[in-house]
Order: sequence, then C-alpha cells, then structure tokens
Amino acid sequence: MREGATGSAGAQAPVSAGGALGLFARALAAINRITLVLGMLALVAAAAILTGAVFLRYFLHHPTDWQDEVAVFLLLGATFLCSGYVQERRAHIGIEAFAGFLPAGVERARRHFVDLASLAFCAFFAWKSLELFREAYTEGQTTESAWAPPLAIPYGMMAAGMVLLSVQLLLQSLAGFFDRRARA
Repeated sequence: MREGATGSAGAQAPVSAGGALGLFARALAAINRITLVLGMLALVAAAAILTGAVFLRYFLHHPTDWQDEVAVFLLLGATFLCSGYVQERRAHIGIEAFAGFLPAGVERARRHFVDLASLAFCAFFAWKSLELFREAYTEGQTTESAWAPPLAIPYGMMAAGMVLLSVQLLLQSLAGFFDRRARA
C-alpha cells in the first residue's frame, strides 16, 4: 500500500478510472473538496462561537442560549458532509492488522467485501436520514430550546452527508469490480 496524504499506510488516492466512471469520480471528488472546505469553515465557526460564548458568559455575565445548538449543528454538518472526502482517500481509521499478511488477491476481495457491506449500511442510514429530514421539514419540527431552530437543518446535513458517503462507496465498489475484471 502506498502512503497517503494523511501519512497513514491505509490512506489511498481517490479512484482513478477512465471513461464514464472516471468522469463520475472526478465530479464526486470536486464535490468532496467543496464539502471539505465547508467542513473546515464550520469547525472554525464552531470554535469561534463557543469561545465567544465562554467570553460572554463568564467575563461579561451575558447569558447565551443559541451557541450550543449552532455549534452542534456546525459540527454535525462538518462530520457528515466530510465523510465522503475521508472515504474517497480511505483515510478513516481502519484495521490494517491483516492487510499486510494477506495475499494481494485476498486483500482486494476483503476490501471489496468491506466496501459493499459499508455501502449497504450507509445506504440504509441515508434512506432513514432522508425520511427524518422529510418528516422534520414537512411537519415544521424544531428543537425544544428557547431558540427552537428547525430540525430539518441537522437532519438535512446528515442526509446529504450519508448520501455523499453512499455514492462514494458505490463508486469505489464499481471501480474495484471493474478493476478486478480488467486484471482477469
């Protein structure tokens, strides 16, 4: 395995296929880069909001009732929306204990199986998240705080992130399938 941008042995480059699959991979990579930038901005904003809230609350004795929910929404958005980018590079925490011991063909099969199992789980999670988003949006559900922001916001970010992650896993599964067929 080659060393990726994160420095871990498990991190890999994005899918590099030709034809329609390659075009799709490049388009998804562009979307992933946009979500990465948005995620970074969300993390900085959450840190600034929470720092400002501490300053307001403890030094100026001014109560705040909105900062916790905003920070949670920003962190939730960063986590879910950037999951496709992390998966694209396979930079997530992975168990690589057996990878070095397995023959190359078995390792490819193991990785393909894991991608398909992950795809099944994430697609189910995306479907349920989309249902939660639709329900929260159509029913106008809000949080129970005094500020009461719409629940469609966090559910929408969760659904969008899980859809992007599912599409990334589908792309990697297809690339692995076509790559294996090309070697046969």
